[in-house]
Amino acid sequence: MRISNFFKHFALVMRHKWRVFVNCAKCGIVWRGLVHDLSKFSPTEFVESVKYYQGNRSPIGVCRRENGYSLAWLHHKGRNKHHIEYWTDEECTVQPLMPYKYAVECVCDKLAATRVYAGRGYSTELPLLHWKKYGNKVGGNPKTMAFVERVFIDVRDNGEDFVLSKKYMRKTYDEICKK
Repeated sequence: MRISNFFKHFALVMRHKWRVFVNCAKCGIVWRGLVHDLSKFSPTEFVESVKYYQGNRSPIGVCRRENGYSLAWLHHKGRNKHHIEYWTDEECTVQPLMPYKYAVECVCDKLAATRVYAGRGYSTELPLLHWKKYGNKVGGNPKTMAFVERVFIDVRDNGEDFVLSKKYMRKTYDEICKK
């Protein structure tokens, strides 16, 4: 494990947390932005993430490909309600609807992660492309999944500024999840 990865990973996490905070603040869920991903600083998550640090993609995915599992991911998804996986149980046929504040934080998280990992290569099309390739395979509540996808379609078509507002998020969540 390289010591430089420690500092690079820490800086990446802080850039990500800052972007999530800004996104959450625009959506009216400031507290969720402040407490977002605090578990990433736990030894279970931080040490593994430093070990598999790449800089342009999640170290969790790198660890999974190498070992077939990631203890950091198991720890993270079990403690962070903004992850769809927190709300899933493979043995149940019905998955619970993700509550509004966590669904919005989920979107803010995915937008921030895409932007941070893509860097200068970011485009408003990337969140939807990533969602279609990876995210929508999670098997969460169909309404939660439809909400996230709808937001990413609107990001692609109208930009982040269009969707990052309390009014847009509340209206879109209610249209999809409250029917």
